[in-house]
Amino acid sequence: MTGLTVSSLLVCGAIASYSAENMKPEVFSLWEDEVPGTLGTDDWDNPTLTFYKSSQPNGSAMVICPGGGYGGLAGHEGKDYALWLNEHGVSCFVLKYRLGSKGYRHPVMLWDVSRAMRWTRAHADRFGIDPHRIGVMGSSAGGHLASTLLTHYDEGDPDNCDPIERVSSRPDLGVLCYAVISMKDGLTHQGSKRNLLGDDPEEELVISLSNELQVTAGTPPTFLWSTVEDPVVKVENSMAFATALRKHEVPFAMSLYEKGRHGLGLAGGHPWTQDLLRFFEEREFFSSQ
Repeated sequence: MTGLTVSSLLVCGAIASYSAENMKPEVFSLWEDEVPGTLGTDDWDNPTLTFYKSSQPNGSAMVICPGGGYGGLAGHEGKDYALWLNEHGVSCFVLKYRLGSKGYRHPVMLWDVSRAMRWTRAHADRFGIDPHRIGVMGSSAGGHLASTLLTHYDEGDPDNCDPIERVSSRPDLGVLCYAVISMKDGLTHQGSKRNLLGDDPEEELVISLSNELQVTAGTPPTFLWSTVEDPVVKVENSMAFATALRKHEVPFAMSLYEKGRHGLGLAGGHPWTQDLLRFFEEREFFSSQ
């Protein structure tokens, strides 16, 4: 954990954002005691949330899952997103989840993102967040993890001795950026599938983590975007998820663009950023009224 505390950050109202060199975000471990399913005690064995505070918070928050094929974590799909969303009043928590490249497999990654959502909601008062305006956002494989939470959330365990585990892990909305959605051959990104499920996963597990097949009427409203020419993650992933949302009458918006490589991120103000802000406005994500 860094030297700054949440209380000290609240006092520093004159500081506009974390982009200043002397400002550093605060890092929180998701579990205070033993981490479930841990393989060791190195930094990558300890899942964390890095908090980026908006200078003008509006009560909304986003848990952000960077991409990286379940083998790494892309900074431009984590910190950069957080700083941009901060400019629009969104408090952001960038998730460092455990990775297949470090020996982890499903369901560990789902445990991490579920805990991240519960942790953020359980600490909503502390950060001035509306517990009913917390979204999940992910790019590429991080988008798969986000879509897994959108389709595999639960309402919490009311009998758990850990108060955080009693809290719902259901996001209030989702943002999926050129996301891996399916684990099915011919549609999935094979590197992400291998890192998440191993070399020879059972078909039942493949179906369970093909999230286009797991959408229900209870899936949260979702914004999706992708590029048609993406050579790494097929645009059909986003299209399949959108089709499932439509089938179950879940509100969604999807933006598809002809041109653009995989891993664009913000791309210097790509049109998807304005499309997302419009989606937020339509969903009243920036305001509880």
